[in-house]
Amino acid sequence: QGFKDNLHAVFCLAENAVGPRAARPDDIHVLYSGKTVEINNTDAEGRLILADGVAYACKDLGADIILDMATLTGAQGIATGKYHAAVLTNNEEWEKACVKAGRNCGDLVHPLVYCPELHFSEFTSAVADMKNSVADRDNTPSSCAGLFIASHIGFDWPGIWVHIDIAAPVHAGERATGYGVALLLSLFGGASEDPLLNMVSPLGCNGDSPTEDMERDSKRRRLV
Repeated sequence: QGFKDNLHAVFCLAENAVGPRAARPDDIHVLYSGKTVEINNTDAEGRLILADGVAYACKDLGADIILDMATLTGAQGIATGKYHAAVLTNNEEWEKACVKAGRNCGDLVHPLVYCPELHFSEFTSAVADMKNSVADRDNTPSSCAGLFIASHIGFDWPGIWVHIDIAAPVHAGERATGYGVALLLSLFGGASEDPLLNMVSPLGCNGDSPTEDMERDSKRRRLV
């Protein structure tokens, strides 16, 4: 799509099958970040590989903007519904940009509460740096799940981190919706040479702040 910046896609994939090396309650894993995780919920497994993915993007790829997207929590559909994905980020301008990008492209997004100083304690462990699942499922579990991932790059990391939980909007009945493709193209379109993506992107080419107005000249409208 004519992107000018250095762009990487990291696919966090793992076989999720029962076997002799499967994670068990009370296991302690050392993740790629170097942090230790006590397993208290074997169904909260996806965040382990996502944590490794963002740590890899930070340590090995030297990324200054990291966006992770996954069908992470069933609670997302309760928090933001089946049409809006949930966004959690350490940057208010990028939170606004995600919402606007969703409106521009049709992949709708709504913010979650970002408050690690109050919510990360849900993962407190007596034997490791953290547990992999929350102590209280009634305390914004979708936000907490995102914070688990963020903790593996560090809450003091100076870059931009965006987490998008797409558990509900990726399917309608038994069919996939393809949610997320248009959102990413819209969100990062300002860094592309494609005029249509430039038009729908809420971010300038430097990615500093959302633009207030989109150019809607007739030439670009014909591209739609």
